[in-house]
Amino acid sequence: MKAIVQYEYGSADNLRLEEIPTPAPGDGGVLVRIEAAAVNAADWHKMRADPFFLRFAGFGLLAPRHRVPGADIAGRVEAVGKSVTRFRVGDEVFGDLSSHGWGGFAEYVCTSEQALALKPSNVSFEEAAAVPMAAVTALQALRDCGRVQAGQRVLVNGASGGVGTFAVQIAKALGAEVTGVCGTANVDLVRSLGAAHVVDYTRADVTRGGHEYDVILDAAAYRSVSDYRRVLRDGGTYVLIGGTTGAFLRVALLGPWSGSRAMKLHAARPNASDLVALKELIEGGRVRPVIDRRYPLSGVPDAVRYVETLRARGKVVITRSAAVAGPS
Repeated sequence: MKAIVQYEYGSADNLRLEEIPTPAPGDGGVLVRIEAAAVNAADWHKMRADPFFLRFAGFGLLAPRHRVPGADIAGRVEAVGKSVTRFRVGDEVFGDLSSHGWGGFAEYVCTSEQALALKPSNVSFEEAAAVPMAAVTALQALRDCGRVQAGQRVLVNGASGGVGTFAVQIAKALGAEVTGVCGTANVDLVRSLGAAHVVDYTRADVTRGGHEYDVILDAAAYRSVSDYRRVLRDGGTYVLIGGTTGAFLRVALLGPWSGSRAMKLHAARPNASDLVALKELIEGGRVRPVIDRRYPLSGVPDAVRYVETLRARGKVVITRSAAVAGPS
């Protein structure tokens, strides 16, 4: 089969399209024919070992431990091991492989059934592949960290990005009044996703707007975390899920001393039950994936480079049917 392979840490120039053996499932494995995959910020952080401590966190000290990158996938089950109980050949599935060996930038992958759920019936493979990592991150950050309740006011910074587009919709589905922060070109997109208010950060400073929020979800922490405390209600929660290493360190240090205004970090915990919860939201018409660009498997290096620019609107997808790279 064809797969993208990485032998050393560094830029997308190190990603190679090669022929490698097609895997076979063991007793507890599921072989999936991958119809689409998606690129996440986690892919380029892993590719570069950035931050450096990733080398000591199981990703490989001197070279990538998992040679085929890619976490988010959607496809069809081709074979199952004799111990597999949740899936059968022909099932359409989607999932996050980041806790199960990665391997999504390929034509086939063998993974655990715990990494997968049945694909939402009302979306394409490309749309389903755009969901797992970003949407699970948004769901857990809002539901578990922020404990969003109906009637609360939620601010989503980075509302037009991969996590942000899902966060706006999920917060609304939880009953919140949502304010999204994005650039000028994405105001209409964020409003179309259900944001009651949209702030163009090039024209207004949301931290000086006079409004307070119960929960702030920051998916693009490129300003002082303390600025957001000005607009966080007493008893409210700030959740950081994306941004610079410095921002993560500041929240880690400030969190224990944040008093009545909680400051939290969140990293997604992949699991099948949250995929099922998202499947239900998607099938119920309450959440829809936003795809910016589609690339063929051979275009993974270019797709990763584009995601690294931090300009993607929603998600960037790798698909068997994409003939050329470019906007959807």
